[in-house]
Amino acid sequence: MWRQSELTLATRGRGTTEITDRVAALVRDSGMQQGLCHLFLQHTSASIILCENADQTVREDLEGFAARLAPDGDARYRHDSEGPDDMAAHLRTVFSGSDLSIPVGGGRLLLGTWQGIFLWEHRTHPHARSVVVTLHGE
Repeated sequence: MWRQSELTLATRGRGTTEITDRVAALVRDSGMQQGLCHLFLQHTSASIILCENADQTVREDLEGFAARLAPDGDARYRHDSEGPDDMAAHLRTVFSGSDLSIPVGGGRLLLGTWQGIFLWEHRTHPHARSVVVTLHGE
């Protein structure tokens, strides 16, 4: 069985948005019992990540680390077509990734106890983001 759908997500600007429940619903509604759930974010200035979902400070610390790794408006950046957060957002995406694969068993995502799926917006302003969800299994 193959199923593919797209989630459209509105962000509030820089930060994380948990999408675990929306992805889990797609798996549940598909009827798939075992297989693989692949998520692909169709953007170059946001990421899709697997992160702790119990304590918000984990994601706040992650944001702080990213700010040190790829600061907005760094004078060394040549690409700034859309403002001082432009190149920093692209760098953060390259380092944190645009896709995830999660196993499915027993008709559900096989996530660990504290794992959640998050869209990580790297731009400072709100955006609409698209995630392609591909399910393969039986």
